[in-house]
Amino acid sequence: MVTGFQGRGFRVRDDVFPDGLLLSPVRAMAWTDAPPIDALDIAQFDDLLTLDPEPEFMLLGTGAGLRQPPRPFVRALEARGIGVEAMDSRAAARAWGVLRAEERWIVAALMPL
Repeated sequence: MVTGFQGRGFRVRDDVFPDGLLLSPVRAMAWTDAPPIDALDIAQFDDLLTLDPEPEFMLLGTGAGLRQPPRPFVRALEARGIGVEAMDSRAAARAWGVLRAEERWIVAALMPL
């Protein structure tokens, strides 16, 4: 669970992820090389998406404000049966907590605030 925000980053329990955060139901990872939203590519998320079963969808936190991800990125995820929900990173962090409390099998990629 994301327990707070610090600077442009995220707090997960006692760990701080200052540059961005990748979440799966089994781990939290630093996303230190988060590209601009327009440069997102599904290949950048191989480690995050290799779950069994594959995640239902990805919460994509696009930073301080909502920005739409590139259509090729969305289509590539949808081709694998994974939906994409884009929102600002604070909203995505809150949604993560709610959806995981419901035991939804999802992943999140949260760009810095």
